[in-house]
Amino acid sequence: MRLDQWLWAVRIYKTRSNSADAIKGGHVQINGQPCKPARAVKAGDLIVARVGIITRTVKVIASPPSRVGAQLVPQFAEDLTPPEEFQKRLAPDMLPVMLRERGAGRPTKKDRRDLDGEFSF
Repeated sequence: MRLDQWLWAVRIYKTRSNSADAIKGGHVQINGQPCKPARAVKAGDLIVARVGIITRTVKVIASPPSRVGAQLVPQFAEDLTPPEEFQKRLAPDMLPVMLRERGAGRPTKKDRRDLDGEFSF
């Protein structure tokens, strides 16, 4: 099964296009290596995916035939994400604050890249 399909099927990303975009953007690694959306996923692979501000770590157990319900996900993926990662979502102080001078206008592309760079692998 393709990586983008697998990430969508086990509910890491909401849509398959979101998973493909994340992979192309370099937010997903398999066994510590960057990959492409069409890469085949096999049992035993360790996938690290950044979803928002959380970095999810998942071990592949099997490939589902299609998108599965949330209760069936443990049959296909073992979640190894540390609990501290899930706490990031709840803590408002963990969110980056970008202070800009009044009247400076919208952030530039460079400002956005700098902000995204704080959360990269």
